[in-house]
Amino acid sequence: MQKLNKIRSIITAAVFFLGVVDCISAAEQQDNGWVPLFDGTTLNGWEQKNGTAHYRIEDGAIVGKTTDGSPNSFLCTTKDYADFELEFEVKCDPRLNSGVQIRSKSKSDSGRVNGPQIEIAATESGGLSGYVYGEATGRGWLTPEQDRDRHSHFDDDSWNRYRVVVRGPQIETWINGNKITTLVDEDAAVSHPEGFIGLQVHGIGRGQGPYEVRWRNIQIKPL
Repeated sequence: MQKLNKIRSIITAAVFFLGVVDCISAAEQQDNGWVPLFDGTTLNGWEQKNGTAHYRIEDGAIVGKTTDGSPNSFLCTTKDYADFELEFEVKCDPRLNSGVQIRSKSKSDSGRVNGPQIEIAATESGGLSGYVYGEATGRGWLTPEQDRDRHSHFDDDSWNRYRVVVRGPQIETWINGNKITTLVDEDAAVSHPEGFIGLQVHGIGRGQGPYEVRWRNIQIKPL
């Protein structure tokens, strides 16, 4: 009995210690200015715009799954952000294109999401992850062609960590610690000075897929 009580005491102490560590970590994160956008268990603070892709939570990640014939779909924050630092991890089916919208809007008549998008795509499909595209802006790529050097910093078979810093007209991106681009775009800063963050599931044709893209550890620090 004494041995059993001792084991119980050790377990209780361990649980208490882990709880204290979690509280300290949360406090440190808050003190550093970082705000989690995804709590790991619910989609509170998010809403879907455009498209019919399915979004669910699995193993602490947001999973976006294509639906047959759907246009681009977006899971978007209910809050808008202007200048910020954004971090997230993403894992994407190599056959699927995706992206994360920043400072984006949706058209009142159609709900069509538009604004700067940080590209997510398999290295085997071209090596353009991390560059900036103008989703539904009529401009195509915002990162100029001469600055879109193809690279292999995106791991097609693993989780990839993105870092995005947005300040005024400047957008900087990193993938897995590697600097990808610094874009200065005055026009985008004027047309989209602030807006929501959006997780894209790219549209696919009928008879294709289904494909999935996953995001986790999504956090933002307003600047």
